[in-house]
Amino acid sequence: MSDGTLLDIFLRLGAATLAGMILGLNRDLHGKPTGIRTLGLVALGVAVATVGVLQTPQAIAHEDAYSRLLQGIIQGVLTGIGFLGGGVILRNPRAHAVHNLTTAATVWVTSALAIACAVANWYVIGMGLLFAIVLLAIGDHVDKWITRNYAQNETDRPPT
Repeated sequence: MSDGTLLDIFLRLGAATLAGMILGLNRDLHGKPTGIRTLGLVALGVAVATVGVLQTPQAIAHEDAYSRLLQGIIQGVLTGIGFLGGGVILRNPRAHAVHNLTTAATVWVTSALAIACAVANWYVIGMGLLFAIVLLAIGDHVDKWITRNYAQNETDRPPT
């Protein structure tokens, strides 16, 4: 393996880990069950699995096999990671509430970003990470504003 290839792999794995850590920081700041270490490791694991398979010389030599491998990785990882995300979801039937859905979705998005890092789709990574950060940063405020305004409108309505 050449130094260029090693540097490329290092950048792909590093970008995935950093993206996971950035999203994990938000979860840590909100006291959620996943954080910097968990999402950093999720992203690193997904990127290692993807890069490891895609850097196999036998796969690179056969375009059709390479395509099928990439499809299988994406399908398997995104399905499997749903089970990990499902593990953080809590349901309280008495309160008719479900908790940690955003955290579970963040685990899933982290894995999708890691796949993009593994295939070096830098524009998608940048835009995806930006949108995820914006959603995590302002989404709760928007939800509360909508709930507050919707609840006010419901109380202002005359009974039917």
